[in-house]
Amino acid sequence: MAKPPSDRMVAEIMDNIRRVFQVVNEQSKQVERETGLTGPQVWAIKVISEHGPVRVSDLAMKMYLHPATVGGILDRLEKRGLISRNRSTEDRRVVEVSLTDEGRSLVEHSPEVASNKITHGLESLENEELSVIHRGLDRLAVILDAKGLPPRLIGTAEVNLPRGGRGRSTPPPGETQG
Repeated sequence: MAKPPSDRMVAEIMDNIRRVFQVVNEQSKQVERETGLTGPQVWAIKVISEHGPVRVSDLAMKMYLHPATVGGILDRLEKRGLISRNRSTEDRRVVEVSLTDEGRSLVEHSPEVASNKITHGLESLENEELSVIHRGLDRLAVILDAKGLPPRLIGTAEVNLPRGGRGRSTPPPGETQG
């Protein structure tokens, strides 16, 4: 069996990478134009809308983000009056997040965000296919010498803290958080 030409595969991979960056960039700009929020903020209110009221820790798990990262996003959403945080009546240590009327209205009129689409798409895959994507992206991160970089949320300067990390992430000077 003949080996497919590697230059053709490389070209197709490069085109797909370009397509992904193009879609993520365009969706991120559209979300911000239409809502005044960052992609991660809209993603959070969409997840809260689907599962709310939801515990902060559960929201972080559903978004595949560190709880402290989600806490920063929620701080900004609360300041805008889009969410409310309430202590559970059963366990005072638990904080539940729900949308305000303004938050529900925004969800109804906001476009889909790339992070939500990607997450739902990946969650729908079988483990075998997910494993192939995982290995491929992991290898790409190695090729780019990016394995040690802290992962920034799409469309923001905010960093997702590593599992076990403490404290809140802060952006580099002159940049704002999601």
